[in-house]
Amino acid sequence: MAHKKGFLLVISGPSGVGKGTVCEALMNEYKDLEYSISVTTRPKRPTEENGVNYYFYSPEQFEALIQVGGLLEYANVHGNMYGTPKQFVLDQIEAGETVILEIDVQGALQVKKNHPDAVFVFLIPPDMDELRRRIVTRGTETQEVIALRMKNARKEIEYINKYDYIVINTEVNQAVDQINTIIEAEKMRVINNPNIQETLIKRSEA
Repeated sequence: MAHKKGFLLVISGPSGVGKGTVCEALMNEYKDLEYSISVTTRPKRPTEENGVNYYFYSPEQFEALIQVGGLLEYANVHGNMYGTPKQFVLDQIEAGETVILEIDVQGALQVKKNHPDAVFVFLIPPDMDELRRRIVTRGTETQEVIALRMKNARKEIEYINKYDYIVINTEVNQAVDQINTIIEAEKMRVINNPNIQETLIKRSEA
């Protein structure tokens, strides 16, 4: 059987759009995906687990990782550092896996520069009023932080044209189905099936 090349699927969008919820539902629905857990200096929320939601590092630990080239990308988002462990992603791609990376726009643009073969999906809300409602409903942010996130969201949306696909997160299951359709289409790209010609020839000679 031909060795299929894996790929990195980057999912990003403004804070509050539901990236985490959609990615969790995607991973639960399709067990053959690998999730890339980010490293962050952000304080752990009560419902989060280290090594499950994020790897929670001190600023000093994060800086050390930068210095040894251990991150595929990193960015300062809302005053906290976020980054993607590089070796895990590269190893999984080499093994033929589809790796899901949920990051903000700053990080996605770095990945686009450092790993241009990645596939980029921008998750958007139905409208900005709904985005604000979701952030408020979360109940974890002050009014100042909500205002900052909305301001940043408007800036981030300006980068939609840097992405390959958009998915409107009106309803989680629908968004998951659309992202899976993108994944299945990308698996069939010729570039991700580098040995297909050789395999076909061998089959015809068998």
